[in-house]
Amino acid sequence: MTFPIERHRRLRRTAALRSMVRETALRADQFIYPLFVTYGTNVKREIPSMPGVYHYSLDRLEEEIRDVIDAGISSVLLFGIPEHKDAAGTSAYDADGIVQQAIRAIKGWAPEMLVVADTCLCEFTDHGHCGLIHHDPRTGIADVDNDSSLELLVRTAVSQAEAGADIIAPSNMMDGFVAAIRAGLDEAGFTHIPIMSYSVKYASSFYGPFREAAQSAPQFGDRKTYQMDPANVREALREADSDVTEGADMLMVKPALAYMDVIKTLKEQFDLPIVAYNVSGEYSMVKAAAGNGWIDERTTVLETLLGMKRAGADIIITYHAKDAARWLREER
Repeated sequence: MTFPIERHRRLRRTAALRSMVRETALRADQFIYPLFVTYGTNVKREIPSMPGVYHYSLDRLEEEIRDVIDAGISSVLLFGIPEHKDAAGTSAYDADGIVQQAIRAIKGWAPEMLVVADTCLCEFTDHGHCGLIHHDPRTGIADVDNDSSLELLVRTAVSQAEAGADIIAPSNMMDGFVAAIRAGLDEAGFTHIPIMSYSVKYASSFYGPFREAAQSAPQFGDRKTYQMDPANVREALREADSDVTEGADMLMVKPALAYMDVIKTLKEQFDLPIVAYNVSGEYSMVKAAAGNGWIDERTTVLETLLGMKRAGADIIITYHAKDAARWLREER
């Protein structure tokens, strides 16, 4: 009988052997759980396109924070739905805005909780874009004005830091946003606050459920003039390199599932922590398939998150965080 030269199956024979030689591991303390906060009283409203994800008013937020802690999650990412929207997104940098209120509340309930503040204007503008709109009188074309938008993004970041945010996470994709926010934070005395930059954010179809959740769909046009073309990876390196030069502390790739190659490329090229955002559309596809009995939710979620880790993600932002953390604890 001819035998194989190598017996790869020897190290797969038992669960203990497989565990011993496992190359990649998921940990709950590497998850960040996104939360949507809103005005009102006694609001816990499920988002139709994101089963299991809710809008919370501040009086219902504490119970969710306690559940997050119980699951073993130590970090949350905040998005806010304001009472008032206008062309300049003034609620984003209001010292008493919904995100600022939520930050202060969470740090009061759970000082050890790491609070990440999404820094953008799209949820707060009446036009749904991530900056100020400029109308070109010659062509009649409206587009987001980069440099004037930076001023408001800096004001937003500083107000979030003043409220107690531990990390500023700018998601706007304006050119120079990291440098502007770093300078603004430093000038305001927040040299110790890191920036988790949405360095590589693609103009993706996977954001649909989030736009419903954050009520941030553009009211005209799209975001392709400032978010990245899904076809490009060299451009991702240029974007990330700019952010590193400007002072970013962490680099994010968004979305994650269709961009594993980009995660791997950034991991190989830069020595900063790499963050993968497992976005709303990725989450909702799994929930829909599991709800129809087509896949097993638990094993599919853990395999997907493991793939992101294997690609090079050090940190994963995911709406699956609470469930995944509990499943990992059960496996120990």
